[in-house]
Amino acid sequence: MQVNQSGWKTPINFLILISIVVPIAFSSWMALLNNFVIEKANFDGSDIGLLQSVREIPGFLAFTAVFVLAFIREQRFMIVALIMLTMGTALTGWFPSLFGLLATTVLMSTGFHYFETLKQSLSLQWLSKEEAPEMLGKLLSVGALASLITYGVLWVLLELVGLAYHWVYTIAGGAGLVIVIWMSLTFPQFETKTPQNKRLFLRKRYWLYYALTFMSGARRQIFTVFAGFLMVEKFGYSAADITLLFLINYLFNFLFAKRIGRFIGEVGERKALIFEYLGLIGVFVGYALVQTAEWAAALYVIDHLFFALVLAIKTYLQKIADPADMASTAGVSFTINHIAAVVIPVTFGLIWLVSPSAVFYIGAGMAVISLVLSLNIPNRPEEGNEVRILKWS
Repeated sequence: MQVNQSGWKTPINFLILISIVVPIAFSSWMALLNNFVIEKANFDGSDIGLLQSVREIPGFLAFTAVFVLAFIREQRFMIVALIMLTMGTALTGWFPSLFGLLATTVLMSTGFHYFETLKQSLSLQWLSKEEAPEMLGKLLSVGALASLITYGVLWVLLELVGLAYHWVYTIAGGAGLVIVIWMSLTFPQFETKTPQNKRLFLRKRYWLYYALTFMSGARRQIFTVFAGFLMVEKFGYSAADITLLFLINYLFNFLFAKRIGRFIGEVGERKALIFEYLGLIGVFVGYALVQTAEWAAALYVIDHLFFALVLAIKTYLQKIADPADMASTAGVSFTINHIAAVVIPVTFGLIWLVSPSAVFYIGAGMAVISLVLSLNIPNRPEEGNEVRILKWS
């Protein structure tokens, strides 16, 4: 790892801390949102649909991060993005109206999506190819633990202390903001060996990475939008039941994410992704056929656990890409990942009205496509050996 570091002020500790900050702010925003907008802002279905669509726009525009990097270094840009995220969360509760929530959501979401883009770029630059899989799993585990603690604190503040929503949002966002400011004053600027390209591009030889990223985004939307909806509509899960499922999911991430990262490092990206997509085919078919609430919950937890294997797509990029391409490719890939976020909720929502099972059968079909794509990953991917067939220079 070619960076300047002193004592505990290392890039890894920097990555660990930001993995704590984001769950504090973003998990709080997400956990409180539905109750807040209904109870305090009188939202109906069209209002929340508009808000969620607006929230995804910064993700679709994540490629613009590369243009900002022409004026500010990545680490400083990440601090700015985290300030936007935490301030957006802190301000949310003070503006309980459609336009107020649209404004604070844009601020929060812009910070969140720029952060996610920069985190991928810096992680792949700071971590060696050997340590990246396990360390990325560890960061996911740290984030899961932070989310678990955050949900516990939120429950105490709301149920036992009885704080109003605006104070809970302020505390969550403010706590994250304090940590970010402390980090900006404490950590040095870490140098990387390879200067990053400051222009936008698509490289033909990365085509498989782009395809896997797009399909991953499609899968994420089916889980995020429709799996949870199935729990409520078909099996009558309450808000408390869904919260419990989230807690179980994060607990599993905390316990197994690092081991999954180590598994990817041991078996390689090809075998890890083949395992994931074979499992997802079974999960999606299970969603389509499930008849009991207990089995639906089991599928939901297993589905979420498979998300950790998406780390294999990131480490695949690290192995095949020019080190100077990490920042630009991270921005482009985040935009590609969010194309599905614009299309799938609307189109699949119409399919849902006709046949909910059809949504999950199509999801299984997407998993089959992803499986076929993963078979094209070489056993030892590297620059010049990106794919088994259809090599484009």
